[in-house]
Amino acid sequence: MKLCIVTHKIKKGDGQGRVNYEVVQEAIRHGYELTLLASEIAPELEKNSQVNWISIPVKSYPTEFVRNLIFAQKSADWLLKNRSSIDLVKVNGAINMTAADVNAVHFVHSSWLRSPVHISRNRRDLYGFYQWLFTAFNARWEKQAFQRAKVVVAVSEKVAQELVSIGVPRSRIRVIVNGVDLEEFTPGESNRQKLGLPQNVTLALFAGDIRTRRKNLDTVLHALAKVPDLHLAVVGRVEGSPFPQLAASLGLTERVHFIGYRLDISEIMRSVDLFVFPSRYEACTLVLLEALSSGLPVITATATGGAELVTPECGIVLPDSDDVDALAVALMSLVSDSALMQQMGKAARSVAEQYSWTTMAKTYVDLFEELSKNAEHRSHTNLSPSTRPLTLPFGATGTN
Repeated sequence: MKLCIVTHKIKKGDGQGRVNYEVVQEAIRHGYELTLLASEIAPELEKNSQVNWISIPVKSYPTEFVRNLIFAQKSADWLLKNRSSIDLVKVNGAINMTAADVNAVHFVHSSWLRSPVHISRNRRDLYGFYQWLFTAFNARWEKQAFQRAKVVVAVSEKVAQELVSIGVPRSRIRVIVNGVDLEEFTPGESNRQKLGLPQNVTLALFAGDIRTRRKNLDTVLHALAKVPDLHLAVVGRVEGSPFPQLAASLGLTERVHFIGYRLDISEIMRSVDLFVFPSRYEACTLVLLEALSSGLPVITATATGGAELVTPECGIVLPDSDDVDALAVALMSLVSDSALMQQMGKAARSVAEQYSWTTMAKTYVDLFEELSKNAEHRSHTNLSPSTRPLTLPFGATGTN
């Protein structure tokens, strides 16, 4: 099979990029010929004889909005000229202006725009307007992209529900949850002192962007104030974050440990006792699966994509992200029962073992094989109405 994947990055260290990296590796194992329309790919892929990388550099353009637009136009130009030589095209969201066979959706901009914690609702300045504009245009383009795809893959049940809410038929949606590295994120012990963390205390972990309210560290801090003796390690860039000051105002300076942005998150997870992440909006977060894989009891909320993976045996899912009292009760229920935490940790690992990167990648390849059996897939000589380029603002299209 000749497979084309269109995405910005295909490499480890990037959420969406890692998903596509694993899919590419599985496709290589199946003997596929791969064309990758991307700005960056892993070095080992460049050297593979089955891979043809069509580089689309956009780094020099100002703002993510412009970079995405240029990438979409350039990738569409290439596909319109070469589509007849490709059996199947996989894209991500509104990344490209031509129709795709498989569109993998990691984020639904229409839902994010309606979220009460969208940046434009908290910042009434030029940056807030830019974020509104960026989300609004992506919401428009992605609806067109989803309508033209034969199959739309949602990375969580939450995303699937959001797709239905904007008019995508449920019959065309498949849910393929992102994977996790079961060898990197594994239960075990780690040296807290080496990591700059307190010893001989019960320690929870929060990880994510702490410069805005979206991930909901503020509710976690208010709940922590009601749970004596529990300490919290916070992974995330501190520069520009309001939360160290909030922690100080709540009298939590001695119990909250801001350790900055870290690359050793798997080792940190092995050093803590539980993971707390009641995000106010999340399509699907890899960190949730990484915590489960590390054998950690998880406390999250229904607004967090992937929360459906957290069973009562391995964690607690709160119906309201902002319910401080409910979060405090959940924390206390675990902190006061070490045997329960150990039991939940074992169950968490069992859940994660069902979602390895290999399992995820094989599910994608199975989908490709299923679609390839459809005779309609092999007729690409003419553009039908469903394969016309998507319409861009100001009258532009994906063609020159």
